[in-house]
Amino acid sequence: MHHPNFKDTIAASPYIFTIGVAGDSGSGKTTFTQGIRDIFGSDLVSTITLDDYHRLDRAGRKREGLTALNPAANRIDLLEQHLIMLRRGVPIEKPVYNHTTGTFDPPVIFRPKKILILEGLHTFFTPTLRRYLDFTLFVDPARDVKYEWKIRRDMAKRGYSAEAVQREITEREPEFEKYIGPQKEYADAVIGIKYSEYGKILGKDRNVYCITLSQHRMKHTIENIDLSLDLYSILSLSERNFALKFQTCGQGGDRMGELIIDGELSAHVVNKLERSIEKQTKVRPISIFRHREYVTAGDLARLILCWRIIHRRIFVEERIGLARVACGISKGE
Repeated sequence: MHHPNFKDTIAASPYIFTIGVAGDSGSGKTTFTQGIRDIFGSDLVSTITLDDYHRLDRAGRKREGLTALNPAANRIDLLEQHLIMLRRGVPIEKPVYNHTTGTFDPPVIFRPKKILILEGLHTFFTPTLRRYLDFTLFVDPARDVKYEWKIRRDMAKRGYSAEAVQREITEREPEFEKYIGPQKEYADAVIGIKYSEYGKILGKDRNVYCITLSQHRMKHTIENIDLSLDLYSILSLSERNFALKFQTCGQGGDRMGELIIDGELSAHVVNKLERSIEKQTKVRPISIFRHREYVTAGDLARLILCWRIIHRRIFVEERIGLARVACGISKGE
């Protein structure tokens, strides 16, 4: 039996599959969906940054005493309207926020591709946003890690002084706890990031952190979709420190599984996981981590998330197929 390349299936489908990624500014939201962009390419994947939906520019926020984390500083109602239109395949006139100037550039026409990623502070803040998102991810680095990243990024890319970034961090923390953090409750998966137990300096030197991937149990399983870790490769090919742990958390029907990964793995292990995704999707080649001898815990988490998202997209496609069959039966075809 011939199985089509899943990339071709997505390209031919009318369905716009939406991925929502929420988390604080500078928390690494883009990193954990990069694998989807790498696998399916710019022809099929488009991204919206929710900073474009700020209601106020930088000077306006300062004047009104608001931070970007406050929903009142954002046009969430417009974002809801645009998401509904994009899910229907309708182009929008998207606002554009310029981080360099702290002001708005002229709006642009934005046409959705078959996979649409939304990244920002309030990505699944309202019931309407959550309704129109197929997969939700919350990225939640520990406070000390987040602050180090934000200081480094805002000084290098946005021209802030260390003192200005630290001042902004202090001002923002209460609003993060009030408005942003609670979105974790609605996430299909949560990525936690803290310094590696093998040394804090590894984060800066080799991007090595301890990653916790928390996921709800899959409500739907697809035949022959699996992701296996090769224990032999882990034990025999790696010469660097690595730890893997699984535990459950939560209570009752809201229990989640936590996969805790730390250190570095031989790239051979990840290459086998990539081959597994290739086999399942018929998309080749999948080589996200090219020319790497070792990959980090974060890299492995990215790949597992790719598999989880692809799994969800396959289920959507099967559901569309069943709906078409049911429609045909109801019409007497």
